[in-house]
Amino acid sequence: MNVFFERAFQSAASVAGRRGRLLRLVAQAIQKAGNVKWTGDNAAAAKTGVYAFLRLCKAYAVGDYRAVSLKTMLLVIAAILYFVNPLDLMPDVIPITGFADDFAILLWVYGNIRQEIEKFLEWERGRIQV
Repeated sequence: MNVFFERAFQSAASVAGRRGRLLRLVAQAIQKAGNVKWTGDNAAAAKTGVYAFLRLCKAYAVGDYRAVSLKTMLLVIAAILYFVNPLDLMPDVIPITGFADDFAILLWVYGNIRQEIEKFLEWERGRIQV
């Protein structure tokens, strides 16, 4: 992990317990994700991951889904905080490589919490069928 992600992880706790702050973070990330050119190595996987994280955060914030550990939520929130922060290890304004570190963090977090994300996605699919 880098120092910017460590800071995001420390800030995640103050966001996790506050519904309004978490929903605002989700809205910021949706806006930023809509402006990202999802191209390059691992971009498609990062896009899939970030949108899964955003849906998880929203479901958690509104109380629809709580079958997730606090550690997982803190990692997800930290990854989103890192994603929305334009000044991280490689600032987003740097052409081509500006989002590479964001993608790397998203994929790293996804890989570390894959089982819990898969449980959430399964829960989500079950809700769609109802």
